[in-house]
Amino acid sequence: MPQENPARNASAQPAAMSPAQELVEWLYAEARASRWGLKPERLAQALARSAEHRFRGAHPSADELAAYWRSLHIEDLALACACSEGSEPAWEYFMAHYRQDLYAAARAILGRGAGADDARACELADSLYAELYGLEQRKTGERRSLFDYFHGRSKLSTWLRAVLAQRHVDAIRAGRRTDSLEEKEEAELLPARGSAAPPDPERARFLTLLQTALAEAIAALAPRDRLRLAYYYAQELTLAQIGRLLGEHEATASRHLERTRRKLREQVERALRDGRVGAGARAGGLDDAQVRLCFEYATQEWPFDLTGALWKNTPRKAED
Repeated sequence: MPQENPARNASAQPAAMSPAQELVEWLYAEARASRWGLKPERLAQALARSAEHRFRGAHPSADELAAYWRSLHIEDLALACACSEGSEPAWEYFMAHYRQDLYAAARAILGRGAGADDARACELADSLYAELYGLEQRKTGERRSLFDYFHGRSKLSTWLRAVLAQRHVDAIRAGRRTDSLEEKEEAELLPARGSAAPPDPERARFLTLLQTALAEAIAALAPRDRLRLAYYYAQELTLAQIGRLLGEHEATASRHLERTRRKLREQVERALRDGRVGAGARAGGLDDAQVRLCFEYATQEWPFDLTGALWKNTPRKAED
């Protein structure tokens, strides 16, 4: 008899409440989801969908499922669900707490060197709202919100930045008359609209290699560079705040961040191609297509502890 997947039955309502249902109720209260008018069964559906995406057809035990659900950014997931439902209180909260973050992300994506200004940044950020609210599906006539693709494994702000970056890339490519083969094969930040790639049996190995290579590259950074990255990604400080903490101009902090990101990418790609990745090093390494797959898989809510990797052996204050 096939093993029952508890994630699929999280929203069922038997006479006696199961441990999974008790946990859903607790998570619902923890997220304070009632303030947005979200029903517990709607959050249960989102939790089940997130678990199915995470375990990909496997059958997690009750303990594994509970541990996974507890690891989620549950308040962010509840907010995304409520916004997907069209809740006015949820949208008011979202606009009040995330609109400026989206504008800041848009300015960073456009880049100072590209002559980005507030008007262009606002235009890029605002272009995302229609998809977040939901676009009508041609076949069903139902509204499908982009929030339905958020599974709570990363912060909502981090996910929004990734989506915004991908939509910017989509817009650039749509405006080009011709693309080189290399450009067409570049790894995407998020899967393209409507795409569905077949499962790759090498996925787990590729992600393990990438995680090891990235951890080693981060560890090799100068302490000040790791600290700057930790301020930006782990603590989500602004460039101005980072500049004040490190005694440098905001523009200088931005240049150093970009240089460090580029250096990390180059070192990780080189390690993967050369096969110099931890204990799994082997002759030949990965080819270009496999390296691109590593990064593509990583954008699909890869559970890499970036915060831990950045703070490990990193001073909590600036050092020269």
